[in-house]
Amino acid sequence: MQRMKNTEHEIVEMVYAAKTDTAAADLLIQKYLGFIRAEMVKAVRRPQNGYEDEESIAMFAFYEAILNYEKGRGAFLSYAARAIRSRLIDYYRKERRHRNLISLDEPFAGEEEDASRKDTLADGRDEYLDYVHREAGQKEIREFEEKLREFGLCFSDVADNCPKQKRTLEACARVLEYARENPQILDQLLRSGRLPIGELAAGTGTDRKTMERHRKYLVAILLAFTNGYEIIRGHLCQMDPGREA
Repeated sequence: MQRMKNTEHEIVEMVYAAKTDTAAADLLIQKYLGFIRAEMVKAVRRPQNGYEDEESIAMFAFYEAILNYEKGRGAFLSYAARAIRSRLIDYYRKERRHRNLISLDEPFAGEEEDASRKDTLADGRDEYLDYVHREAGQKEIREFEEKLREFGLCFSDVADNCPKQKRTLEACARVLEYARENPQILDQLLRSGRLPIGELAAGTGTDRKTMERHRKYLVAILLAFTNGYEIIRGHLCQMDPGREA
């Protein structure tokens, strides 16, 4: 156990050195190239041979993880694994959209003029991509559920505690934005296991009683921004206080 702690400490030191030193970043990427490829294979569920694009994307995602990682936000390699998975999912989504831009009325090469793409399309969705997205989402939800449990929460607690009024939702959105701009708030939440209501009230002007009433909801949305829950964060970033719940 002590050796694992020391190893994680060493990784964090290397990551922080690589943030400002491109040579150190290159060495770190080379050191963990096997890890990067393994995470790529798990994400795409296909052999890595012949998939240079995916490997490049995975390496770039690892480098992004180096730049964005902060102490106190969990193990770096777990953070990097999520970043790699998220980047690859985005890549396949864009590829899928790009393919869908091809004119469905354009004849295939060698086909008769009245034979168009839409006449030859197979029925059904791209099941492989749906599977990748579903698996990634389910894995992240399970990990987030475990993190909530560490704080004595479950999804039903968060749902029951969700703000119902527009004004309250806007107040919670201000708290989230302030915490994102001040990462020490998120670090404090992870270290102490408690929502720093006093500091949040002073920084956002939000009423303490409002935060007390919606503490479980606030803890959950702040936790989503602590350790690379990219898919969950993507949904939260689309939150519009002016929209009906």
